[in-house]
Amino acid sequence: MPWWSWRSGHADGGEPDTRSRTGVDSGVRLGPPAPRTPEQTPRSSSAELGPTRPVGPSCPISSPAAAAGKELSPQVVPVTLRRIGTALDMLDIRYLADGDGSLLAMWERHAVLFTLEGPEDEILVVRARPHSTVPPDWADRAYRVVNEWNHTRRFCKAYVGDPTDRGQLPIYAELQVPLAAGANDALLVELLDCGAAVATSFVDWLHDEGALL
Repeated sequence: MPWWSWRSGHADGGEPDTRSRTGVDSGVRLGPPAPRTPEQTPRSSSAELGPTRPVGPSCPISSPAAAAGKELSPQVVPVTLRRIGTALDMLDIRYLADGDGSLLAMWERHAVLFTLEGPEDEILVVRARPHSTVPPDWADRAYRVVNEWNHTRRFCKAYVGDPTDRGQLPIYAELQVPLAAGANDALLVELLDCGAAVATSFVDWLHDEGALL
């Protein structure tokens, strides 16, 4: 899977702005959200649970924008790239805009792409890629580690991408949500915050517990 070339600009394709390429404001949460405590997890019998339930980070219940007292419209309207950019602003996530309808946010260890896909741009996509890649002789290990994440974690699916021009294997994690019916501001902010938070958790896990990068 190819990476993207980028130029700075607003989400609506306007004039370039001064957003940073390499970081976010100090107010943005870079670590994973707090996991659920046993008291927050519904009780169920083993027969009701079926396969082993995923563990790991939960997405925030209340958005940082709401906590900060910023006004969020309750009206359900179509999701557009402009609205995604506004929601990222509420979350204090700095980003770049390309000319093809995508926004890119950069962290120290990874980048996250925010875009709309599908026949009518009705699918919200949050796609993360670590800056580090995996050598081809580690392919088997990469597949095992990625499968472990998919088996034990929620929200973002992970996968090994196509080899780069240098033969290295990129790793991806992505969240896709169909929003043809639209969404209000609070839901859109929550989905983007969840995607960004779990992406950071995923990349940290690859470097630490997963021992892949």
